[in-house]
Amino acid sequence: MLSDFVIRALLGGLGIALVAGPLGCFVSWRRMAYFGDTMAHGAVLGVAFGFSLSLPPLVGVLVVTLALAGLLARMTRSRALGADTALGVMAHSSLALGLVLVALMGIRVDLMGLLFGDVLALSRGDLAWIWGGALVELSLLIVLWRPLLASTVDEDLARAEGIPADKLRLVLMLLVALVVALAMKVVGVLLVTALMLIPAATARAWARTPEAMAVGAALIGATAVVLGLLASLEWDTPAGPSIVVGALTLFVMGGLSRRGWALRRESKMSI
Repeated sequence: MLSDFVIRALLGGLGIALVAGPLGCFVSWRRMAYFGDTMAHGAVLGVAFGFSLSLPPLVGVLVVTLALAGLLARMTRSRALGADTALGVMAHSSLALGLVLVALMGIRVDLMGLLFGDVLALSRGDLAWIWGGALVELSLLIVLWRPLLASTVDEDLARAEGIPADKLRLVLMLLVALVVALAMKVVGVLLVTALMLIPAATARAWARTPEAMAVGAALIGATAVVLGLLASLEWDTPAGPSIVVGALTLFVMGGLSRRGWALRRESKMSI
């Protein structure tokens, strides 16, 4: 019989994995990994923001990451800075500013839990936030799947067909920011990008279509959550990092499979 905290951890991890996998496909296709890291670093500033206004940390993280996503979209669209430069400035400055503000306010924060997650401490309220946000994200991805995919393959062609590529890029950034905020307590701000990218990279070796890759990434992420939690309970290792190690194990197993790489070469996916 599993304890209540283990069941909550499993449900929370599965909720994140089911949305992080498909979203990670777009992050991989668009080469937005550094953007995910920037949002994750900004989550520390969000925690400080939430405490300063007596708000739950998750609300503060959500507000700050969404604001950073909008600001980055504006900065890159104006071409005032290169995308990599803007991301570097925002990532490291928001992390440093968040840590300084936490220290100045004299707040006792579990930095290890913040940086690496504390999935075994999820409450029912956390589960409501995670599953509510995950359902919203999945619904938006389903509705916007075709235009998002078209603009990912070729933005100029998508614009010629009347697809608002710039607005879709902003929506995608906001979705990444939301999943970062939701996954903070599961794997922490330093590992959330891994939970998006590793399952997507693993699924790519086997998938023949973008849709199959998205479904495969979600299933691989869910499997990694189960493996990570089992390893954490068995060997008393940190749960968040153990989940990422579980995803890495699946990635290595898929990469060593000759059949997997053969399918990848035969894949008809162009992205």
